Amino acid sequence: MALRCLTGRLGHPGSLRYREGLFSSWNAVAFTSTTTAGNKIVHERETLVKEHPHIDLTFSNHKEAFRSKTTKELIRAYCVFQICSIPLIVNNNNKLMKLARAILGANLFRKLMKMTFYGHFVAGEDKVAIRPVVSRNRQFGVKSILDYSAEEDLSDEKVKKTDERAFKPEQMSEISKEPDHQRFQSQLEIRNRHKNVVSSRTYYYEGEEHCDRNMEIFLDAIDGVADATNKTGFCAIKLTALGRPELLIQMSDALVSTHEFFNNLISTEESEGEDRQEFRDDVTRGFNRKEFVLKLRELGVTVTDEDCERWFSMLDLGQDGHVDIFDWDNLLDVNMELSKLFAVPDPETGELKSLIKRMPLEAEMEMRNMLQRVDNIARYAMERDVRVMVDAEQSYFQPAINRLTMELMKKFNKDKAIIFNTYQAYLKAAYDSIKLDLDTAYRNNVYFGAKLVRGAYMEQERARAAAIGYEDPINPTFEATTAMYHKVLRKVMRTIQTREKGRVAVMVASHNEDTVKYTVELMKEYGVHPDDKVICFGQLLGMCDQVSFPLGQAGYSVYKYVPYGPVEEVLPYLSRRATENKGILAKVKKEKRLLRKEIWRRITRGQFLYDPLKHIPALSGNK
Repeated sequence: MALRCLTGRLGHPGSLRYREGLFSSWNAVAFTSTTTAGNKIVHERETLVKEHPHIDLTFSNHKEAFRSKTTKELIRAYCVFQICSIPLIVNNNNKLMKLARAILGANLFRKLMKMTFYGHFVAGEDKVAIRPVVSRNRQFGVKSILDYSAEEDLSDEKVKKTDERAFKPEQMSEISKEPDHQRFQSQLEIRNRHKNVVSSRTYYYEGEEHCDRNMEIFLDAIDGVADATNKTGFCAIKLTALGRPELLIQMSDALVSTHEFFNNLISTEESEGEDRQEFRDDVTRGFNRKEFVLKLRELGVTVTDEDCERWFSMLDLGQDGHVDIFDWDNLLDVNMELSKLFAVPDPETGELKSLIKRMPLEAEMEMRNMLQRVDNIARYAMERDVRVMVDAEQSYFQPAINRLTMELMKKFNKDKAIIFNTYQAYLKAAYDSIKLDLDTAYRNNVYFGAKLVRGAYMEQERARAAAIGYEDPINPTFEATTAMYHKVLRKVMRTIQTREKGRVAVMVASHNEDTVKYTVELMKEYGVHPDDKVICFGQLLGMCDQVSFPLGQAGYSVYKYVPYGPVEEVLPYLSRRATENKGILAKVKKEKRLLRKEIWRRITRGQFLYDPLKHIPALSGNK
């Protein structure tokens, strides 16, 4: 139904209006801000600082944690976590679920799952069935991010056949064969991307029609958010669900290559050495027309004055006689012809060379299809007033995902934050990435939305870097990732202070109690009140309730990732949740302890038939 409505607005998929629907809007950057990038907008703040609500930051208040749950639900949660603590069961959970289904039959198996794992971790089978869970959570201060979690449990053999269609080695770029770009190779180490990933779904390319079906699912989820959450929720999407993943790899390679060439153009002897990082952090650094010509000749590039003039005019988007990283990025603007999109400057010669030997017509059409799907989703979300969370993926996809998401922000975040990007703190480049994107949003006078996570692909990323021989993109230790998370949070808080209220909104998506506590303390330090609704928190449904609900009931903005889908089709998701809980036994032990205390409290006080609807807290608002 959502697709039919969308087709009515865009025209038939074969029509010119439909085909041009995206590309008419992916315009070159138009700087609408009346101030320069170096200036900061310092807005007036209230002279009276609001007091923050009191909350137990040890997150040990079992009564508040489970205020929204019936005793039956508490017993179910305790049993589920108890099972997740048994390695033999968790390690063989897939086999055991298939065996149970074979013995019990489809109907009894579904009932058993709804009484246990499915009932605890999944809200319902469709966007109508989830409404009671979403509504009750909201009454207790917790909003929703809807995630359609149905997926096929692919065998390794089917994954191999699928990836043979998705990745074409004959199209591997020459640049990707260079040592610094080997992580962008389309080769076997990219395949089986679901291996060693327990906290995130993996999409495999099965053809353009399959991508169209994924788009319909996301559009349907947007309807679900609008209807079930009163437009307070989010819809989560992944870009690898919407096109051939290899295209994202090629775009990522092109973006990284182009940025490296820019750094080469602006580099000086003074910028090398220990001051290099500070130099790179200055995003307004660039070159003028004279410096551009001199640097090209210094690099040994043979070009005429006429060519230099033409190149500089093309790059100087602001027509201010100065090219910075924001101007330079438009060399790879996603609205350019695709033949230009996949051409980058050679770092040694400065000559443009094709990222791939030949871009087949089929691949060009696939890229156009992917961009159309992304744009269709964003446009429909804006029409239904629903926010979209673009999930992060592997590091070899991420430069392209970041760029495409920022392009979506430029178009759809003009009046409010509709599009949110995701940043993974375990990446060494996390701080530089969000810093550049915050500045990009400012330069384009748009609202910035982000989700900050630790990251979901650590084991896989490390193994691939070691196998191919490039630098590990992941921070070396858990402590280093925590330090990066905190560094990014401080940057966010400083930016919130210097921009108009509401221009920057960030979700701290973490089950780590120390990270949540640190964020709350930072909010107090920087004068960011929960009522400002610019910092929110996120956790998975069925996990970390001792954090989510006390925060929400105290007035902080909190969200649960709410999965939904048919029982049989969410088994892979349930398998990952079981494995994830096994991996965080210390936290599960705390949740089990709190569950035991609350169950015992209700029994000893005659509240075994506890009705949550009689204990709804008085909230300051859930907008």
